Amino acid sequence: MNRAVFMDRDGVVNELCYHRELKIKCAPFTANEFKMVPGVPEAVNLIHQSGYLCILISNQPDVGLGLMTSDDLEDIKLKMRAELAGSSAYLDGEYYCMHHPDAVISGYKRICDCRKPKPGLLLRAALDYNVDLLKSWFVGDYLSDVEAGKGAGCRTILIGKKKSESGYLASSGTVVPDKMCSNLTSAVQYIFKTEY
Repeated sequence: MNRAVFMDRDGVVNELCYHRELKIKCAPFTANEFKMVPGVPEAVNLIHQSGYLCILISNQPDVGLGLMTSDDLEDIKLKMRAELAGSSAYLDGEYYCMHHPDAVISGYKRICDCRKPKPGLLLRAALDYNVDLLKSWFVGDYLSDVEAGKGAGCRTILIGKKKSESGYLASSGTVVPDKMCSNLTSAVQYIFKTEY
């Protein structure tokens, strides 16, 4: 079976954006707002060089919430892939949950099994890529990422601080990552130091 480093997108691969009109800091809504975190392509290459798959797992409800269009989301994906490819880096898979309980666009409003903190996307990716989840890692920047990773059986790394989720309580109790790191590069270095 394969091993994988699963990772969130916003706050891990790319920087979060401050949307002044909404007074929130979250995902980019356009390709122009997408800014890759320095060192990410090199970290993705290191993941592959070390024999792991690199798979993106991301909640992307903003189309359903009416904050961006599906074309905007596709443009962001294309820009991300192009910037990775500039350093010969690539993702083995990309999995997105588009749902949200408060979505305003028909078809996206529902409670699903794929929206983190539920582990549905991780479980689906594991089946598609024959991944041993117990030998894999999930890297995210929110404790809901940690809960999803642990729910799938992965070891977990939290990027940065707990942000607005400080004191986050999962249904099973307090969620604690296996490690906290400053960015994806340091997370990948920790994974391989731990493995080898």
